[in-house]
Amino acid sequence: MIQEQAEERFDLLIEQMAKQEGVTEQLKAQNQMLWVRRMNNIRARAEEIVREEIIYCL
Repeated sequence: MIQEQAEERFDLLIEQMAKQEGVTEQLKAQNQMLWVRRMNNIRARAEEIVREEIIYCL
């Protein structure tokens, strides 16, 4: 239950952050290394947010 909620929140955060920061499939096609760096950064931030939310909720 908590795992599913965390995964859903993680996916939603990644989607929102990528959209907000302009990390698109077009960027991926044009400059793959930049896209990877930016997505890794987004994933790390989203993971940290989800961890903090879960810790504070429990």
